[in-house]
Amino acid sequence: MFQIIGIVVLFGCVFGSYLMSGGNMAPIIEAAPHELMTIGGAAIAQTLIGNSLTTLKAMGGGMGKVFSGPKWKASDYRDLLALLFLLTKTMKSKGVIALESHIEKPHDSTIFNRFPKIMKDHFAIDFICDTLRMMTMNLEDPHQVEDAMEKQLEKHHHEAHAPAHALQNMADALPALGIVAAVLGVIKTMGSITEPPEILGAMIGGALVGTFMGVFLAYGMVGPFAARLGGIVDEEGTFYKIIQAVLVAHLHGNAAQISVEIGRGNIPSESQPSFLQMEEALNNIPEAA
Repeated sequence: MFQIIGIVVLFGCVFGSYLMSGGNMAPIIEAAPHELMTIGGAAIAQTLIGNSLTTLKAMGGGMGKVFSGPKWKASDYRDLLALLFLLTKTMKSKGVIALESHIEKPHDSTIFNRFPKIMKDHFAIDFICDTLRMMTMNLEDPHQVEDAMEKQLEKHHHEAHAPAHALQNMADALPALGIVAAVLGVIKTMGSITEPPEILGAMIGGALVGTFMGVFLAYGMVGPFAARLGGIVDEEGTFYKIIQAVLVAHLHGNAAQISVEIGRGNIPSESQPSFLQMEEALNNIPEAA
């Protein structure tokens, strides 16, 4: 919502001030299609050249996130803590044998299936199951497990940031591509140097539209999109950090309730449930299907 408002304000202030100062939109409108073809086409081409197919596909989904925001809401953090509570409580009270069926086939698990949104996140499920599997194989050193989890998180975070980096690279290239379009316009103008001044003036003005559009798109739209996407990736990464905090706390020998409380303390403030809200959520965990 705020991104749409920002775009409206951006166009309103930039072009509104231009019109209020006596500017004429006709030269910009006339030159814009050709300049956009040069600048936009070159920007898309450099993105295709410099990125893998996986990153290009992720950029499409990333643009949706720019407007929709992070996928994890406050209720999802409560569900995650409830899921981890059930898993750690089962492991502590019934032993690793009782947990194996859940972590080997999570899609058939009566515990995991109580939380359908989390089940749709393949990394979250694999991250939880792989870590618990290490624990069932007698890897019980909290520091070793924490180090292994940290490396998984770093790899996932690096890969998740690829679309934001690709967008930022596009933003960095746009001003220079705008200059390319302007230089082509100047070359065209110099080829018509015998024309009257009013025609040459219009041609030079059209060439300068390229420089304007390159800078405008870079710093007004694509750059902010990249920054927003990067921020969303960082915020969504916090969700997986909660998994690490709870499972490491469990390995240190804490009760399931204490481990969950340690995880609750790591949730971002705007999504963090209170102690009483979390206690109520644990008391109202949905029954197994």
